[in-house]
Amino acid sequence: MKWKQQIHGMKAYQPGKPMEEVKEMYGLNEVVKLASNENPFGSSPKVKEFLQQDETNHAIYPDGYAQNLRTAVANHLGVKETELIFGNGSDDLIAIITRALLYPGVNTVMADPSFSQYWHNAEIEGAEVRKIPCIDGHHDLDAMLAAIDENTSVVWVCSPNNPTGTLVPAGALQSFLEKVPSDVLVVLDEAYIEYVNDPSYKNTLDYFRQYENVILLRTFSKAYGLASFRVGYGIAQEGVIAKLDPVRAPFNNIILSQKAAIVALKDQDYIVKCREANEKGKRQFVAWCEKHGLHYFPSQTNFVLFEVKADSDVVFEEMMRRGFIIRSGAALGVPGYIRVTIGTEDQNEKFLTLLQEVLTEQGVFA
Repeated sequence: MKWKQQIHGMKAYQPGKPMEEVKEMYGLNEVVKLASNENPFGSSPKVKEFLQQDETNHAIYPDGYAQNLRTAVANHLGVKETELIFGNGSDDLIAIITRALLYPGVNTVMADPSFSQYWHNAEIEGAEVRKIPCIDGHHDLDAMLAAIDENTSVVWVCSPNNPTGTLVPAGALQSFLEKVPSDVLVVLDEAYIEYVNDPSYKNTLDYFRQYENVILLRTFSKAYGLASFRVGYGIAQEGVIAKLDPVRAPFNNIILSQKAAIVALKDQDYIVKCREANEKGKRQFVAWCEKHGLHYFPSQTNFVLFEVKADSDVVFEEMMRRGFIIRSGAALGVPGYIRVTIGTEDQNEKFLTLLQEVLTEQGVFA
């Protein structure tokens, strides 16, 4: 068969291991997944109430334009309905952008490490990928600017960044956007934006209004606790949305997802509670790392990336044996570190106790 040359040897995205599989592998009664940055508290109770009462006819196609959800998000953000595009999660939007703008002969610029799907999709389309090393976990915006040339089509800025959790400072981002050529799309991926508590954070909605070449990506998968419903959305000027929308697959958000997202969006008090609980959990990890002299990246997300001074793949395996699924930094381009989703207070406490046991076994702690 006439496969694209660039997919030979390419590996599919590797998500965190399923909990049931880990239970069976190690004979465990309980497994806690802290690998994929889901909300440990789940979705709003109002979503659960809705699901119990919903009587949707699933034999009928969903609204391909997601009109009701579109209206709800537009009203929530104070944007026009025509300034929104919806995807089957942010991953879908990344694929749409890539399919529309990347092809052989053009290049794309991104930080490294950052979200793997930027370069993965770019390679599928045959575009040149330019990865710019982070500095202390932060985007090196000056070096990213220097990498842009007349053949650059898309620049990816993940803020807060996955996997380091760092936020691009508002002043640096503004200066960066001023200098990026207007014919280069800047994708500002904000999957974790609801968790940001940095007092210097500036509302990024101003950027897409100010710059016609900016699109913001957001999702209901993280703070809203709707990861299994797969709802992401992009915010950009009408001209950008109009170009991207024909690339979007029809009916890419099921009707149940659209309805659940509307219900979740209305419960902003729940988001505030989750953010506060997340901050409390984050302090548990920070205190533990500082106590043991382990480097960690300052996170504005619901996960922490920190060093273990051991083989991170071994630590990953040992923690899985003990009932905790995490991510090895080796799989994220940061060997010697692990990325852990911030769980509930009890989950965090148990995890850190077991991690100390593992690192003692590995000779990290005396």
